Amino acid sequence: MTVLISDQHEAAAPRSHPLRGADILVTGGTGSFGKAFIRYALDHLEPNRVIVYSRDELKQFETRQLFENDPRLRWFIGDIRDRDRLHRALHNVDYVVHAAALKQVDTGEYNPFEFIKTNVLGSQNVVEACIDAGVKKVVALSTDKASSPINLYGATKLTADKIFILGNNYAASYETRFAVVRYGNVTGSRGSIIPKWKAMAERGEKLGITDMRCTRFLITLPQAVQMVVDTFAMMQGGELVVPHIPSHRVVDLARAVAPDAELVDIGLRPGEKLHEEMISPEEGRRAVIIEDGKYYVIEPETPQWGYQPLEDAKPVDEGFHCASDKNDIWYDAEDLRKVLESGI
Repeated sequence: MTVLISDQHEAAAPRSHPLRGADILVTGGTGSFGKAFIRYALDHLEPNRVIVYSRDELKQFETRQLFENDPRLRWFIGDIRDRDRLHRALHNVDYVVHAAALKQVDTGEYNPFEFIKTNVLGSQNVVEACIDAGVKKVVALSTDKASSPINLYGATKLTADKIFILGNNYAASYETRFAVVRYGNVTGSRGSIIPKWKAMAERGEKLGITDMRCTRFLITLPQAVQMVVDTFAMMQGGELVVPHIPSHRVVDLARAVAPDAELVDIGLRPGEKLHEEMISPEEGRRAVIIEDGKYYVIEPETPQWGYQPLEDAKPVDEGFHCASDKNDIWYDAEDLRKVLESGI
């Protein structure tokens, strides 16, 4: 079943949305998602201030120019490995989007200690600092590679997912609540294969495909931002939210990028899967569908902080799991071409 491209631009948040007029901090705020979220916040949420927390001064400088030094933005150089710096940055913050992470699969296979320090210990720092600072809600970004992980990156992100979900136990007698959103590959994100393929095609080179059978999930940046905004509005704490998004064959994506290029099978890289998964069979036992099938929610197993099952949720089918090769909606090469041409 092929899904045609529809209007994927962000909708303005309702006047009652909790982020409206708030003080928001974004870790990893100079990344692709961070910049897209900041743009949405400035355009639609009338924030009191948005704090950009990241460790690279050059990227902060470039992002300041991108937003023309908007006076609602604040700039904190800092690493999530540094809990003291997080405490300072979180003063009087209402809501946190946690997007900071080390993300390259092959890099993680060769630098495991660094990935653990940032993705695991850094996540613990964010949880503890947010509780101490009295932050109201935190949404952490995850990845499909955290479901049934086979690589170091995925294992660190699964651990981070658990840290945020179970962090609600530590925050039970406080106001702070944590939730996680998990999604697949993002079009237009930094590190995407798409610009590399375009450059190779312009030089007349063959495009390397990591196994012609590979399938992946695909989400646009506006969809990812909207998902986080929606999660802040509906979360009680402890939810792991997954979008119902299309799959695609990696071969079709390559053909959408460069229709005339020759494709070469170069094999899977270290730690890479043939097909990705966003909800494992075990997680599927706790999954429900909300908003007419727009999102799945994996509800918490041990909600000792007072979580109540979602009233409008529908249970998934027995034995459900969400994998890119078993999906019920797909993008073909023409759909992917339209997504790329839309620039989102």
